[in-house]
Parts: sequence; structure tokens; C-alpha cells
Amino acid sequence: MVNIYDDINRLEVSFRKTPEFAAVQQAIGEVKKDPEALAIFQNFRKIQLSLQEQQMQGKQISGEELEYAQKTAQLAQQNPKIAAMLQAEMNLSKIIEEINRILMKPVQDLYTGM
Repeated sequence: MVNIYDDINRLEVSFRKTPEFAAVQQAIGEVKKDPEALAIFQNFRKIQLSLQEQQMQGKQISGEELEYAQKTAQLAQQNPKIAAMLQAEMNLSKIIEEINRILMKPVQDLYTGM
């Protein structure tokens, strides 16, 4: 009998060993070592989470909130350490997307030809 969870746990171990994961880990460390970058990122993340929560609750987001979020995002992206971290995250997300595509292939194959 196949235990898919054993396979997924092995995949997690392999995932942590990728250069992309190491790059994110290093970039996060650089942001954490810089109090200014860390404060900017924490504020950026707080705003992101707040807007997502409002959207999930079906609440209308005000123009002022959106403008503040955009300014905060710009400030975060202008910081070289945060920009490097976000780029590293994007590179890592490509691996996650590929893994997801591979995992969903059997399901997609079931529907082929319908």
C-alpha cells in the first residue's frame, strides 16, 4: 500500500535543500538583521494581511486604505534587502507551482477526452 504522506514528507526535506529555498532563507536573514528593513516589511505584511482579511469578509476597502497599501508596497520594494527577498520568494514560488502542476496532472488526465 502506498503511503503518500511519506512521499510528501520526503519532498519537503528535498524542497528545503533547494538553492531557491536557501536563497529565501538567506534573504529573510538579511532583512531580519536590518531594523529599518524589518520594520518596513512588517508594516507591509500587516497591511497585506488586513486587506486580505477584509476581502474575505466581503468588506469594501476604502480608497485611502488602497493608497496607503500601494505607498507601503512601493517603500518596501525600494528597499534593496526587501526587494531581494521578494525576488527570492518569487523564484521559490515557481518550484511550488511546478510541484502543484505535477501533483494535479493525474486529476487533469482523468478529465481528458470528456
